[in-house]
Amino acid sequence: MKPLKRSTPKGSAAAGVLRAPVGAVLVALPLGVAVLGPLFAEVPAAGLAAPYAARGGEHLLGTDALGRDVLALLLHGGRSALGMALGAVALAYLLGGLVGLIAASARRRWLDELLIRPLDVLLPLPTLLVISVVAVGWRGSPAAIALAVAAVNVPPVARLVRAAALDAASSPVAEALRLQGESWGRIQAGLVARSVLAPVAADIGTRVTLTVFLVGSANFLGLGLSPTAPDWAVSIARGREGLLLQPWAVLAPALMLVMFTVGLNLFADRLLARSRRRTQEAAR
Repeated sequence: MKPLKRSTPKGSAAAGVLRAPVGAVLVALPLGVAVLGPLFAEVPAAGLAAPYAARGGEHLLGTDALGRDVLALLLHGGRSALGMALGAVALAYLLGGLVGLIAASARRRWLDELLIRPLDVLLPLPTLLVISVVAVGWRGSPAAIALAVAAVNVPPVARLVRAAALDAASSPVAEALRLQGESWGRIQAGLVARSVLAPVAADIGTRVTLTVFLVGSANFLGLGLSPTAPDWAVSIARGREGLLLQPWAVLAPALMLVMFTVGLNLFADRLLARSRRRTQEAAR
């Protein structure tokens, strides 16, 4: 008897197809504002206009508590808000991914333990506590905050890459390539790295989202950038006191962050669905 095939509801299939284009639109707009925004406006100076001015005239979105144009702040705030998060995730994967690949391909168990066990000690560290310690010495430095966030993300990234690469690194194919004299780098790039692409791609979507909120939380709490910096999270923190007088000072940057994170989540869900479907097809 042939096994019965599960039918996928048309509604869920259509929703899955729409995730990619909707996610692309939601991610593209905040990224476009972050990259191209500073080309269309100068950094606004304080005191040039009345604080909490309403929308209209020269100020399309009004002004904030310091009398600065909200639209100009919005155009300049994305580079720090998204740049620190994306840079931290890239650095975390550069370091943690390399450690995970080396640990998965280690021929000696002691080397695997030496690489992974110290990272396990760092896993329970509270992220905001680490950022607070860094902020004491390097307050207002975007590079310092990005490095602190990257350091916190290295242990989980290394464990994820190691777990995903273990089967491929110890497979007969990898052993055959070693016997043929292939270099470690070519084996990792040609065989092992392919096995971790799907879980890594799915993890990047969720990790960038969490990092955006983490960097935003640090800036919101005053642990990151200067309170007058044109950062989206800083603008939200500074404008919350006058939310009823000038809601766009808070809503505009919050909308950018929400659109970016929701779009990335849609991409991550789509990648997870594809990875799950390929796994089921391979099992059949």
